[in-house]
Amino acid sequence: MRSKETANMKVVDFHLHIGKREHWNPAIHALFQKLNPGLYEIQDEVMIPENIVRMLDSCGIDWAVILAENSPEVTGVVTNEFVAEFCENHLDRLIPFCSVDPTEDSNPAKTLEHAIKTLGMRGLKLYPTYQHFYPNAYATSNDWEKLWKLYETAETLDVPVMFHTGTSIFPNARLKYGNPMFLDDVATDFPKMPVIIVHGGRGPWFEMAFYVTRLHSNTYLEVSGLPPNNLLRYFPQLEVIADKVLFGSDWPGVLSIAENIEAIRNLNISKKTKKQILGENAIKLLKLDS
Repeated sequence: MRSKETANMKVVDFHLHIGKREHWNPAIHALFQKLNPGLYEIQDEVMIPENIVRMLDSCGIDWAVILAENSPEVTGVVTNEFVAEFCENHLDRLIPFCSVDPTEDSNPAKTLEHAIKTLGMRGLKLYPTYQHFYPNAYATSNDWEKLWKLYETAETLDVPVMFHTGTSIFPNARLKYGNPMFLDDVATDFPKMPVIIVHGGRGPWFEMAFYVTRLHSNTYLEVSGLPPNNLLRYFPQLEVIADKVLFGSDWPGVLSIAENIEAIRNLNISKKTKKQILGENAIKLLKLDS
């Protein structure tokens, strides 16, 4: 239930996964069964667009970013085409983001352009810890020119790029690729490309994520997968970057999006900061009609 103080706050969930059982690897199945056994049993029935929109309504969410995932060695594959089709009749609420694997794709820039121009997707998510590449590899190796071209294309298309950072519990994930420090190069070299630090550098790199966000005008701190009650412990100066923080749930990896939203509403921060985190920053970044 929204209080009078927060009743008019727009909410954007910047991090929502969809997919059916066939899309996910065994480790995901095991985690899902453990975290949310009731939902796991009816996963395929729940994962239809109308049900997701109803869930957003029940949680007081105005828009949600729906993520594709191309990480076959770690989590699984939810294709760009699946996500685009999933969202196509609900684009007023569901915002499709594509995924590209720059380690396997010989021309990831072309894949991105197809996803944006043909499939109608609105952004890109990369999974360095799952796809096993350094986000700034182009700076240290001539073999990674395709990564430079990928970012160059994202900048030209004016789409935000999300980077998974921080820890992961899944087999085959490589944490060394998840340090937000590598995004310092990316944000510097592509100043017009919005760079989103997903999970806020979860674990060992909260402080690094904060400083990279604070340093660059084109960087954003996304807080999905983090207990909202602990945000001020992880980021004591959160209000310093209030205009660059994005709420995300990481559903279905959380039991209740509504409880996470309410926890942010109850943080000891200003009403203005709450509004920015829950929706205003995302609305501006995604150019949504507020």
